[in-house]
Amino acid sequence: MAVTRARQSVATATTASSLPLPVRTRLAHPALLLTGIVLVALNMRACLAAVSPMIVEIQRTFGLSATAGGLVTTVPVLFQGVGAPLTPRLTRRFGTERVVLGAVLVLGTGVLLRVLPSVVALYAGCVVIGVAIAVLNVSMPGLVKREFPDRAAAMTGVYSTTMLVGATLAAGLSVPLEHALGGGWQASLGTWSLLALVAAVAWLPQVLRSRQERAAVAAAPAGRPAEKPIEGIWRSPLAWQISLFMGISSLLVYTLVAWMPTILADHGMDRGESALVFAFSNLVQVAGAFLVPLLAGRMTHQRGLAIAMAGLNGLGIALLLVVPVSGAWVSATILGVAQGGSLGLGLAFIVLRTGSAAGAAQLGGMSQAVGYLVAAAGPVGAGALHQLTGGWTATLVLMLVLVTVVGAAGWGAGRNRTLG
Repeated sequence: MAVTRARQSVATATTASSLPLPVRTRLAHPALLLTGIVLVALNMRACLAAVSPMIVEIQRTFGLSATAGGLVTTVPVLFQGVGAPLTPRLTRRFGTERVVLGAVLVLGTGVLLRVLPSVVALYAGCVVIGVAIAVLNVSMPGLVKREFPDRAAAMTGVYSTTMLVGATLAAGLSVPLEHALGGGWQASLGTWSLLALVAAVAWLPQVLRSRQERAAVAAAPAGRPAEKPIEGIWRSPLAWQISLFMGISSLLVYTLVAWMPTILADHGMDRGESALVFAFSNLVQVAGAFLVPLLAGRMTHQRGLAIAMAGLNGLGIALLLVVPVSGAWVSATILGVAQGGSLGLGLAFIVLRTGSAAGAAQLGGMSQAVGYLVAAAGPVGAGALHQLTGGWTATLVLMLVLVTVVGAAGWGAGRNRTLG
């Protein structure tokens, strides 16, 4: 691993020496870049998490059934999977900085579209939000790989943690915002478009900088050669292992996001306490999302870390199955570490298993397309299985089976290999 890193450092130095000065000083304003990344990341989950406390009111406003109301959270996840494969082409054509700016602005537009007084606009906004988040999900690993090549895993921990912080704040502030603004759920959800606007303004300097760099490269024939995409990525076992690790890990997360409070309440826990347990689990995810990528970046391979995350997921789910009420807080703690850690590790795999920003974007497109299409089936499938069996045992047992698949995929994804 040390030899590989040394070779990469030499290659980076050689390439950088052939570039004109404006391109070589890419990190002239690292604090400004980091601020932009953090503000963009805050948007990547906030507008999704803000909806959950408002679902009942949305259903009441439009007269939606429980199934139709559930689509408000499922549609964005589904379209994250649909939109992900398109992103690498967009970044190659327009540049990552401009694509990120466009995605943030589209995200803000989708948030506003979702609160218009029309059920068509509601679902159209969900589609727009899903596609915009897909573009950001795929763009960010490539951006981190390019801008922080020696600290890619650590920076992955920073922005994955920020995503979860944004989600936690949004879930916690939705109801207080509704009361403070006095405009119902529409005013509360619409407020999150302002966060997208702030992120867009903070990101503008990166767009201007990238424009200057493209002009410098165009003026210097000896500039950096264009990065080539990874050939045959959809036929790569390693790429599929990473995709399955992300996909099934996300399925477990979204299933528990949708049903964990209900599972606890159905076993006799007070609904207020079940909501607190769920919120606590989400809070603990922040620690896992931050620490696990840091550990991953310090390891030659991450197989043990992947097995540990799968094992913690299995233990937390088993506690929900065997002692759902008395073991709820312990289960919430374990699942929080496992779910946040799995998210951070999956994103770290994207930057650790690729050798270039273009490769990271391409692998991100594939893994997140597969991942979110798989994840979208989790809440719906769990609800259908519960309705069929009249309880949660079959759902939780099936989730335990899927944990073994996550462990196997993570064992393969954690090998010290690089795509392309």
